Amino acid sequence: MGRGWRLVELSLLVYPVGLLAVAFATLNIVRGTFWETSDVRIVVLFGALLLLLHVFLSARLGAADQALLPIVGMLVALGLIAVNRLEPSLAPRQALWIVLGCAALVGTALVLPRIDWLARYRYTWASAGILLLLATMVFGVDPNASGTRLWLGFGGLYFQPSEIMKVVMVTFFASYLAEKGVLISHAPLRIGRVVLPPLPYLAPLAAMWALSMALLIWQRDLGAALLFYLVFLALLYAGTGRPYVGVGLIFLIVGAIVAYTLFDHVQLRARIWLDPWPEAQEAAYQIVQGLTAFAAGGIMGSGLGYGYAEYVPAVHTDFVLAALGEELGLIGTLAVVALYLALMHRAFRIALRAPSTFAMLLAAGLGATLGLQAIIILGGNLRLIPITGITLPFLSYGGSSILVNFIMVGLLLRVSAESPSSGGNRA
Repeated sequence: MGRGWRLVELSLLVYPVGLLAVAFATLNIVRGTFWETSDVRIVVLFGALLLLLHVFLSARLGAADQALLPIVGMLVALGLIAVNRLEPSLAPRQALWIVLGCAALVGTALVLPRIDWLARYRYTWASAGILLLLATMVFGVDPNASGTRLWLGFGGLYFQPSEIMKVVMVTFFASYLAEKGVLISHAPLRIGRVVLPPLPYLAPLAAMWALSMALLIWQRDLGAALLFYLVFLALLYAGTGRPYVGVGLIFLIVGAIVAYTLFDHVQLRARIWLDPWPEAQEAAYQIVQGLTAFAAGGIMGSGLGYGYAEYVPAVHTDFVLAALGEELGLIGTLAVVALYLALMHRAFRIALRAPSTFAMLLAAGLGATLGLQAIIILGGNLRLIPITGITLPFLSYGGSSILVNFIMVGLLLRVSAESPSSGGNRA
């Protein structure tokens, strides 16, 4: 790891700070104000945070990837712009969560003696995650009146355990597959022409996945359930090289049919996805308004501050991309997609250069988690898939999501810093 100059990273960090400053100035002009004090503080704080993270990485993780932090900085800046545009009163709180997220990133990078240390305690992490979900079933609250008790609350602060489960499950799967992946890949179970993993070695993975799915479905958090399942398939393929994904997708389709049969809320989401127009003023109002926002944006957008995306329910959490699509247009939307593709590319690049099998699978799993989240919510906003209710990494408002996303970035930076061929002084 060690020290090293990170001039590429430093030069790239100018762009997210500049983007935030210009966007906030534009919003102040549109509102007829002159640089609200809170806006100035947020811009200065954001720039200071990025500079401090740069200094920390230069001092402690000099070999870490130099493009990752600037990409994340651009996404965080866009998130602050969206929150300030849609719910200005929440912008200071979002800035506070970003401060805590940066602290979590630094803590993640500092506390671990080595990245492989996480693999030693995989069952501890898994047990803690399951206990958190169980606690949510018993003590969960619904601060947003959304009809689902997905949060744990204490002293007016709320945390969503399913967010931390993203890191827990990726760590567990990566650790187990690093140890058993060869056995799973070289001893397949065949039923006719269908190739299945050997059941004895797959049992712990399947049990962990099934329990999490049962808890999440019981809590009606179908977005997290879908995300976990897809990440599970991605890691199973990365860890074994076997085409188990095809069988897994068949199980996904069967599970979707069963869920549609058993759960009324799944039937509702499927119905308004397939044909939202008959219920455009009722259950499908959010979908229709989101599509209208995208359509109104056109190629160039209506301009920052000139859209009407605030009429979309929960726009600052579930449909933030629709708001950006209306005001920044197709070009702005594609730019956001490009940032997520760049984030996935850096994560997978880190995985390919990782110092161990566990580190490789961990980085690949974290990259898949961040990328699949973006794909799922993009698909939901564009009515390509049913709405799932998960957040858009770094862009959506939400403290739990921000904290966990920064932890994932901290783990990726740590993996890249430990890589013998990281080339940390190159982008």
